[in-house]
Amino acid sequence: MAEANLVVGTKATLSHQGLQALIEHLLARGYQVLGPTVRDGAIVYDSITRLEDLPQGWTDRQETGRYRLEQRADKALFGYAVGPQSWKRFLHPPIERLWQARRDDAGFASIDAEQAAPRFAFLGVRSCELHAIAIQDRVFTGGPYLDTGYRQRRQDNFIVAANCGEAGGTCFCVSMNAGPKAKTGFDLALTELLDAGQHSFLVEVGSALGGEVLAALPHRPALLEESAAADAVVARTATQMGRRLDTNGIKELLQGNPNHPRWDDVAARCLTCANCTMVCPTCFCTTVEDHTDLAGQTAERIRRWDSCFTLDFSYIHGGSVRKETRSRYRQWMTHKLASWIDQFGMSGCVGCGRCITWCPVGIDITEEAAAIRANPDEAPEGRHGGT
Repeated sequence: MAEANLVVGTKATLSHQGLQALIEHLLARGYQVLGPTVRDGAIVYDSITRLEDLPQGWTDRQETGRYRLEQRADKALFGYAVGPQSWKRFLHPPIERLWQARRDDAGFASIDAEQAAPRFAFLGVRSCELHAIAIQDRVFTGGPYLDTGYRQRRQDNFIVAANCGEAGGTCFCVSMNAGPKAKTGFDLALTELLDAGQHSFLVEVGSALGGEVLAALPHRPALLEESAAADAVVARTATQMGRRLDTNGIKELLQGNPNHPRWDDVAARCLTCANCTMVCPTCFCTTVEDHTDLAGQTAERIRRWDSCFTLDFSYIHGGSVRKETRSRYRQWMTHKLASWIDQFGMSGCVGCGRCITWCPVGIDITEEAAAIRANPDEAPEGRHGGT
C-alpha cells in the first residue's frame, strides 16, 4: 500500500538509489528533468536521466574573471557553487519566436504557434537561484502586463533545490539574504551528506506535490543526527562566502552618487561585452527583431536577449541615450541594486557572483559598491556624469 502524502516540513533520507528513483519518477510523470552536468569545461544545466549525468566528484574554483573545474576527493554530486548558466535560459529563453506568417493567395496567414512548453523539473537549484526565479516571476507575471510565454513555461514546474555544501570564491548570497539554505520556492530540498563513507541526502518537503512525490520514493524518516548534520553543512557554507556586500542604505547610496568618479574608473576597465548581464539569473533586457526570407514568402518576429551594455539598447531617434561606458555600467549597477527596488519592490541581485566570475577584466560589483561607500562625497561640485 502506498504511503500517505508527506506534509510540508517533513524530513526524510534518500540513498543514491532513492535519488535515481526521484529522477525516474519525475520522468514517468511527464517532466523534462533538467540538472547540472559537465560540458565544455563547465557545469551547465541540461536534460538528465540518470545519476551518472550529474557532476560527480567535480567542484568549481571561481575568482574575478576566473573559472575552472577541479576533481574533488569525494564523489559529491552537488559539490560545486554555480556555473555560467542559470535556470533563466529555460523560463526566459535567449531567443523566442513571437509570431510567424507565410504568404498565401489571400495575403499573409499566421503559422501555427510552436508546441506548448515542456513541463520542467529542475534538479539541483541553489537558494540564490530560487530567489532569482522569484524575482523573474515578479518581473514577468507580478504586474498588470503578463508575459504569457514566461507564464506558460513557469507553470507546473517541479523544483528540487540543493542546499550549498561549499561556497564559491565570488559568492555573496548571505549578504543578499538569498542563501545558502533554500527556505521557500521548492517542492523538495536536498542536503548532500558525506560523512565516514556514508553518502546520502536529507530531503525536506516544501509543497504538497513534493510530499506526494517523496511518498512514492524509497526513503526513511531522517534521524536527528542527520538533520543536525545537514544544518551544520549549511552553517559552514554561510561562513565561507568569497565576497560581502554591505546593503545597508545601498539604494540611497547609489542613487545619490550618479557623478562619483568611481564610474570613470570602472569605465576605464569595462569592455561593455555584456557578459555580466548574459550570466545574470535576473537580468531581463530584450530586443525585438523582424525577419523575412529572400523570396518574401515568410516573415517572423523574434525576441532575443539584449543588454543595457550595448550601444544600441538605448537608441532612440537621433542616437543612443547612454553613449559612454560609464553611463552604461552605472545604469546596470544602479538598476540592479537600487532602482530595481523602486520598480519591483526587491533587489535585482541574489549574490550568486556570476557577474564577477565571468567578467573578462575582473570587475567586482561588491568592490565597486564598497568604493563608492568609502568616499560617497568625492564627486566635485558641479560635476556632471553625462548620460
